[in-house]
Amino acid sequence: MSSTNRHPSTVADYDDARRRIRLRETRLGAGWRSWRRTRLVLLRSIVVVVAALTVFAQYWQHDVTPERERLARTEPGLLPVAPPYDERRSDTAVVDMVGLGGLNAEPTATALPALRHFGVVWAVRYDNAGIDTLVIAELIVQATQLAGVRDIVLVGHSMGGVIALEVARHLHWGSDRRLVAVLLDCTPVDLNAVRPESRSRGTDLMRLMGWLPGARESRILRLAVEITARRDRFANRDGMIADIDHSALRAVAAEVLRDKIFSRDAASNGLIHAQFLAIVGGGAADDLRALARSHPDKPRPAIVFIRPMDAARDHVVDVDHSHRVLVDLAGGVDGTLLVVRPRLIGHADPRRHPDEYNTVIESQVLHFVQRHQHPPDDQQPSLPDN
Repeated sequence: MSSTNRHPSTVADYDDARRRIRLRETRLGAGWRSWRRTRLVLLRSIVVVVAALTVFAQYWQHDVTPERERLARTEPGLLPVAPPYDERRSDTAVVDMVGLGGLNAEPTATALPALRHFGVVWAVRYDNAGIDTLVIAELIVQATQLAGVRDIVLVGHSMGGVIALEVARHLHWGSDRRLVAVLLDCTPVDLNAVRPESRSRGTDLMRLMGWLPGARESRILRLAVEITARRDRFANRDGMIADIDHSALRAVAAEVLRDKIFSRDAASNGLIHAQFLAIVGGGAADDLRALARSHPDKPRPAIVFIRPMDAARDHVVDVDHSHRVLVDLAGGVDGTLLVVRPRLIGHADPRRHPDEYNTVIESQVLHFVQRHQHPPDDQQPSLPDN
């Protein structure tokens, strides 16, 4: 006897029509007679909401909360970097401030030993929760009083120059210290000086900060933004489809994790937001005007602008635009502006091109600043040392 005859029920059990009928009879809501479609939509919506809330709770617990607690313990600081080459310069302090995305200026200041010709070198460490330039100015004043320092030179790289100018205004008009000079390294003096592609990334980040909960602390968001900003290293677009180099993508992800996510010297999303807002606010022009006004007890500080000779080498800032604004606000016949244009530098990168930076500081900037600090006919009254 054939197997079919021995097991007649086997064929019936696997009949496709019966299977579909059985599925309809056992699926969710099969016995509902009224509002069945509406009830199914509501039930599925609830499942989606519960799943989304579960994911959000994990995001908040494991990503946002630990970072928020860490940021609550941060505070701004002023770190010693190096003594002056000449002890007679101990009455002058050089204070370095890093740019967008940076937290601690100490590595950058260390790459510029030429600053030691001016005096003792210090570096600002920002508060990762945000920026308060008045607090930074007060830190500098307190440190100079304790160290017996009278004169101050501020150095700001890229966006750090915007912060340095605001700190300079506080020092020049709100303290008894003498502001000798402000050195601006490829600084965007207003939003128009930021190149469009960099400006759009900044505005995108500001938009996320406005509507995404936990965006100021989220490391997941930071990872996505930083990798996307480096997409030219792993994505080659051909028409509408991008060809991804997966080995390059892994290398970029590892770099971002090392330098931006797990590094204690990386700026938080909230700090980057505050830094970009400083540029958007456009206060640098007002600060330059304040520094150009005559103070009854102090000379006007020198303004130095360091930029690449070829403006196209700076892919972040339109240094030609900043140059024109600086000439209008700090230059002219009676101005205090010096512009130096090294050939090989890019955008505010003294750690990448230390020789070029140190050379122009020693050969051009030092003499210009010291001439303002100690003019032959200087009749300004002495300022207190403490």
